[in-house]
Amino acid sequence: MLRLITDFDGPIMDVSERYYRVYQFCLENIRFPEQAVRQLSKEVFWSLKRSCVPETQIGMMSGLDEVQAKEFSRLRKQTVHSLSYMVYDCLAPEAIDALEKVQLAGVDLVVMTMRRSLELEYAFNRYNLERFFPENRCYQLTNDYVKTRDIDDKPLLMARAKAELPPASDVWMVGDTDADIAAAKKHGVKVIAVLCGIRDRSQLELYQPDMIVNNLSEAVDVVLSHSLQHASSAKSY
Repeated sequence: MLRLITDFDGPIMDVSERYYRVYQFCLENIRFPEQAVRQLSKEVFWSLKRSCVPETQIGMMSGLDEVQAKEFSRLRKQTVHSLSYMVYDCLAPEAIDALEKVQLAGVDLVVMTMRRSLELEYAFNRYNLERFFPENRCYQLTNDYVKTRDIDDKPLLMARAKAELPPASDVWMVGDTDADIAAAKKHGVKVIAVLCGIRDRSQLELYQPDMIVNNLSEAVDVVLSHSLQHASSAKSY
C-alpha cells in the first residue's frame, strides 16, 4: 500500500490572506490613536513570515515601539487561529486536482494538521474536503489541546498515526514547515517540502527534507512516479 500524508495549511489551504488580515487588525488595535504606523504590503509581510522574522520585529518594522510590538505579537497569536478569520483562507491552486489524482490512483490519503477539530471541520464543510479524508484518516488536535510548539506537537500526531493506521509499504509526507519535516524524519517517513506555504526555501533547507517542490501537485507527481518505478523494479526483479 502506498500512503501519502499531507499537511493541511500550505499544501491544501492558502492562509496568507488570513495572516495578513490579522496583521492589519493587530497593527490598528495596538497603535496609539494619533500614532503614525507603516502598514507593510501583503507581499512584504508574507515574505517576512516565510523567512521566520519574529512577530515583534514585524511590529517594530511597522512603526510600533518595543512594548507595543510585544503586545502586537501576543494579540496576533491570540487572534490568528480564530474561526472569524478563517473565512479568508482559500484553496491552494491545483490542490483539488492533486487530491483527486491521488484518490484516483488508489493511494491511502491522510491529512495531518496542527488545526484543532473545529478549525478543520470548518474548512472541510466549506470546501467539501471530507470526500478525500474519512474520519479515520484525519489527524488533528482536539479542541481543548494545550499547544506547546508545532515542532514538538506534530511528531506526536505522527506517532499516533503510525500506531493506528494499517501497515503501508511506502509512506510519504508533504508539508510546508519545519514541524512537518521533523515529524516525518523522527518516524522514518520520506518527506517532501512545498514552497507554497509559510516557509521559504532557505528555511526549509535547514531541516533537510528529501525534496523541495513548488506545490502539492508536484509532490503528488513525485510520489506517484516513485511508486511506478518501484513497482517496475519489483517486477523486473
